Amino acid sequence: MKHIFKQSNDSTKPTFLLLHGTGGTEEDLLPLAEAIDKDSNVLSVRGNVSENGMPRFFKRLAEGVFDEKDLIARTKELNEFLDEAAEKYSFDRNNIVAIGYSNGANIAASLMFHYQDALKGAILHHPMVPRRGIELPDLSDKRVFIGAGTNDPICSARESENLTSLLENAGADVELHWENRGHQLTPGEVKAAALWYNKN
Repeated sequence: MKHIFKQSNDSTKPTFLLLHGTGGTEEDLLPLAEAIDKDSNVLSVRGNVSENGMPRFFKRLAEGVFDEKDLIARTKELNEFLDEAAEKYSFDRNNIVAIGYSNGANIAASLMFHYQDALKGAILHHPMVPRRGIELPDLSDKRVFIGAGTNDPICSARESENLTSLLENAGADVELHWENRGHQLTPGEVKAAALWYNKN
């Protein structure tokens, strides 16, 4: 997978897995990593799927309707890539925190839904529920921040609340942060994510 890796000088720090939104690139979320913890490793990945020339992490059938078969395959592909990257760059595979926006937040949530040890935690900006009707792994040692917009036309408030409930029911410690905005990623939301990350 096309990516950028930036090595930290502090081996105790996590590796931030940066996952862009539809039409983004591996450059997009680098400022978020800098704002949240400038001393962490950074592994920023570009989605392998193209939708009318726009990079994505998995296919969709329509706005808000995921291609579930492709989602499962791409989630597996990303999880295996993390195994390979950890070996290649010698970072701790058990200390990865995803930072995703929109489509990238969805694939990050899907990692947690399908693989118990894929991520240590996640900062999910405007995610949706990746799959319904499946049993989640035990996430009792995971921490998750969800940034949501009260007027988000793509990801409804109910969707954000459903995802929070599903993760909490699997044992995760979840903080749901609301902005009185739409689907855009706001400075206030990034600041809230940084405060959440640094308080633990």
